[in-house]
Amino acid sequence: MGRGTAGEAGGRQRPTRRNDDWNRAVALCAGQVPLVWLAWWFAMEAGRDDYGYGGGGYLGICCVPLILPFIGLFHAAVQVAPAAALARLRPRTSPGPEWAWHLAGSVLIGAGWSVLGRVLWGWPVGDTLPWCAGVGVLPVLVLHCLRGRTWGGWGVWLRSAGASLVLFVVCGVTAASLADEYEPPRLSAGQLAGEWQGEGGGVLRLARGGRAEVTRVPSHNVDEEGDFSLCDGTGTWTFERDSELLDIHRDGVLVRLDGECGQETYWTIGGTEREPELFVRFGDPDAGDLRILTRAQGRS
Repeated sequence: MGRGTAGEAGGRQRPTRRNDDWNRAVALCAGQVPLVWLAWWFAMEAGRDDYGYGGGGYLGICCVPLILPFIGLFHAAVQVAPAAALARLRPRTSPGPEWAWHLAGSVLIGAGWSVLGRVLWGWPVGDTLPWCAGVGVLPVLVLHCLRGRTWGGWGVWLRSAGASLVLFVVCGVTAASLADEYEPPRLSAGQLAGEWQGEGGGVLRLARGGRAEVTRVPSHNVDEEGDFSLCDGTGTWTFERDSELLDIHRDGVLVRLDGECGQETYWTIGGTEREPELFVRFGDPDAGDLRILTRAQGRS
């Protein structure tokens, strides 16, 4: 990733080898992953409904140190290292320091990955561009700041991990204090009555008299084959205020179907006052199948 000089005993300077830069780039990319995740959480998830996500998933944090080096290796290989190669292709007479060209190349490559995500998976460029371009800024800048330092391979990894941990704790506490706590909307039974739609053409109709009609709506299964069944039919519904059913302490709708398709299913109220939702999670509470119903447009 270019050559620099590093101090030696006696005041002599030795050139910084490219594999030194490579090791440092991987360590820096790995070290910033927790900070990138924290920034993403604060921007995209803080103050929003977690849809009943269980706390068991936090056990996976123990595995994070094992995968960070691989994430750093991947990031350095697809963005930081190619950007350094682009910077070396600049004309010798071009103005500006090497780090500026390296940074410009990193931003350009990040923009390219954003466009590729749009082409292959339909990701909106306006949402992905800041992230794809921004994740290369810190590693590139710090990488050039380390030029001339004699840190060994393990030294840069230990310093990167230590700085990442300290910044993650400090920024995490700050972000948690600034983030708004999600409050589900408080709806009445009358406000819940109407038609709710889900994916795959599913429709849940809640009549004011307590009758319910479902079309391809998931319900808890009556046997052990799968977690839910898609049911058609009629039944009843009741509004549950602060229900303790299945240890759910949120308002919701309990739907009981006539016939043999599905057991009673508790649809928890989520969303916002203007755009309310009904949701249920089937299977593993940490990674189950989440189903969401939204209010049919133009109906109440």
